[in-house]
Amino acid sequence: DDGKRGEMQGGARACRMRSRKVAMAAATPAKRRLRTHKWKDVDEKRTSELLARPRVDFGAILGTVAPIVEDVRVRGDQALVELTDKFDKAKVALEDIVVDPRTMATPQLPDDVRAAFDVAFDNIAAFHEAQRTPEPTAVVETMPGVRCSRVSRPIEAVGLYVPGGTAVLPSTALMLSVPAAIAGCKVVVMATPPRPDGSITPEVLYCAQKAGVTHLLKAGGAQAVAAMAHGTATCPKVDKIFGPGNQYVTAAKMLLQNSEAMVAIDMPAGPSEVLVVADEGADPVHVAADLLSQAEHGPDSQVVLVALPGVDVDAIEKEVEKLLGELPRGEVAAKAIEHSYAVQVDSVDEAINFSNRYAPEHLIVNVEDAESWLPQLTNAGSIFLGRWTPESVGDYASGTNHVLPTYGYARMYSGVNLDSFQKKITVQSLTRDGLRALGPHVAKMAEVEGLDAHRKAVTLRMESMS
Repeated sequence: DDGKRGEMQGGARACRMRSRKVAMAAATPAKRRLRTHKWKDVDEKRTSELLARPRVDFGAILGTVAPIVEDVRVRGDQALVELTDKFDKAKVALEDIVVDPRTMATPQLPDDVRAAFDVAFDNIAAFHEAQRTPEPTAVVETMPGVRCSRVSRPIEAVGLYVPGGTAVLPSTALMLSVPAAIAGCKVVVMATPPRPDGSITPEVLYCAQKAGVTHLLKAGGAQAVAAMAHGTATCPKVDKIFGPGNQYVTAAKMLLQNSEAMVAIDMPAGPSEVLVVADEGADPVHVAADLLSQAEHGPDSQVVLVALPGVDVDAIEKEVEKLLGELPRGEVAAKAIEHSYAVQVDSVDEAINFSNRYAPEHLIVNVEDAESWLPQLTNAGSIFLGRWTPESVGDYASGTNHVLPTYGYARMYSGVNLDSFQKKITVQSLTRDGLRALGPHVAKMAEVEGLDAHRKAVTLRMESMS
C-alpha cells in the first residue's frame, strides 16, 4: 500500500509539473512573424489576395449607423446629448453640445507640448500656403471674341472630424483646420468626442483656437457626422466633411454623401496602412519601428514589408517582437501584425511594381538613392524617401497632410490638400463678334443632339444682331 501511495504521489507531482509547463507555454506569447512570400513564386490569384485589404462588412455596419443618423436628423441636439452619453460615456449639457472655441480660455499646456504643436502648425501652414495657385492673369481667348478663365472659391462651410476613441489625435485637428483657414472657409465645425466630464482635450482645443475654428461639436462617431451633414439647432450644416475615423464614422460619411443631406466627403477611408520597401542597407530596428508605427493605430491596420535582395527579414522580425514588448499599445499592434506580411523581391522593378499595385496609404522607401525611385512611384497617399524619413514626420509635423486615402484608393484619390477645401469655377465671356463666329457651330451641335432650346438660345441672339 505504501508503495502504491508513493507511486500515486509521484504521478501526481509529475502531472502537476506537466500542467505547470503547459500553463507556462500558454502564457508565453507566440512569436509574431510576418508571413513571407517570394514574389517570383506568387501566382496571379495569390497576388490578388495579397493586394486585398482586410474585409470590412459595411452592410452590417450600415444597419447600425443608419438609425443613429436618422435619430440625429429628426431630434437634433437632444439626440446628440443622449448618444454622446451612450457611446462616449460623456456628460454634455444640451446648451454646451456646440461651443465657440474663440471665446474659450486658452488651455494650459506644458511648454514642450505647446512648442511641438506650434512647429507643426507653422510647417503645415507653410506647405499648404504654397499650394495656392494664383488666378490666371491672362484670360484664354480660345477664338476671337471668346474668352475663358477659371476662378477658385472656398467651400463656405466645412466639417472636420477629429478622432478621440482609442487614441486622441490633436494632430488631425491641425491637418484639417489649417488648410481650411488658408482656403478661406467661413464656417469651420470641428467635431471630436469629449472627455467624460464633457470637456475637450486641451491639445485639440489649442489647435482649434490657433487655426480659427468657428464651432466645436462635442460629439464623436456617426452621430457627429450626421449632425454636421444635416445641421441641428446649434450645429451649422456643412457642405463637405473631412477626417479619418473608425468604421462607423466611415460608414456614416459614405451613407450621407448619397443622401438628401447634400454633403460631400473628402474620400473613402479604411484602416491605416503602411508599405515599407527596404534594401540590405536599411537598419532592421528602423524598419521594425516603421512597421509598428502604423500597426499601433488599430488591430485592423495592415503593414507590408517589401524586402530587396540581402534584407534579413528574420532580423526585422526579431526587432518587431522586441519593440512590441516595449509599446503601451503593443497588444493592439500585435493583432495588426498577425494579418500583415512580407514580400521578398529580386529587383527594384519588382518592388516598384508591387508597391504601385498595392497603392498604400503610406509608402516608405528605405533604400539607397531613394530619390531616384520617385518618378516611377505612381500610387501612394504619401511617400517617405530615404533612411532618415520615418512615416511619423508626415503624421505630425513635416508639413504634408496625414489625411490620406487608404484601402487602395490611392489609385484614384489624393490626400487632403488646399484644393480639397476649394471649388474651381469656370467663366466665359463672348463679344458680339465672338458669338457670330462660334454660334453657328454651337447651333449645329445642339441640332445634332436634338436640344432645340439650346439651339434657339444661340440663334435668337444672332438674329437680334442684324
